[in-house]
Amino acid sequence: MAQNIYDNPEFFEGYSQLPRQVHGLAGAPEWPAIKAMLPDMTDRRVVDLGCGFGWASRYLRGAGAQSVLGLDVSQNMIERARADTNDAAIEYRIADLETLELPQGAFDFAFSALTFHYIRDFDRLVRMIHAALTPGAQFVFTIEHPIFMAATQPRWLPEEDGHKTWPVNCYALEGERRTNWFASGVLKYHRTMATTLNTLVGTGFALREIREFAPTRAQIAEMPDLAEELERPMMLLVSAGR
Repeated sequence: MAQNIYDNPEFFEGYSQLPRQVHGLAGAPEWPAIKAMLPDMTDRRVVDLGCGFGWASRYLRGAGAQSVLGLDVSQNMIERARADTNDAAIEYRIADLETLELPQGAFDFAFSALTFHYIRDFDRLVRMIHAALTPGAQFVFTIEHPIFMAATQPRWLPEEDGHKTWPVNCYALEGERRTNWFASGVLKYHRTMATTLNTLVGTGFALREIREFAPTRAQIAEMPDLAEELERPMMLLVSAGR
């Protein structure tokens, strides 16, 4: 079973104050890049894996999706998503992505944002998603970039000239990483970029677009703190076709 850190009260309280949870997609700097990777949503049956508060689920439905199924392991997340949604075509369910089974050919688009790095058996999950999609369907997801999460102690290291460096070590040693983020011992799983992409290809997906998110100059001008994101990629954005 995936670690359900989001139902930890301390974690959930801190997480709920993040700009991307207070302001939704407008508070996620990577959203314009994700949006540019999305196909036409008209009449698509969508599954949103790790739906959180339902921001993307509601957007995809508003963009023309016929139906959206939002799944999350956290009861807190699902309760909040249901409270913020007034649309019978959007359904939310509590589900563990480590064991999830979806009907074959039930969806025309799959989406996930910043969820799969919490999943131990990525290969099983990708095979299940592939089977659940119709031929020609697309799959778009984001994860923490392997460079961002590889280090055993990920943090900025100040240099003498005031510059900051992000350490990369143990990159080829895939597996568990534990960090303290709003709560102690948050469990994630590091995989190299090659493993992530080759898992998709080996399952039968065709890679369509890969982006290593970096903020634009306009975004940095509006939010100067984003400038540090130019030092190393924090997120990997992937579009694949069934």
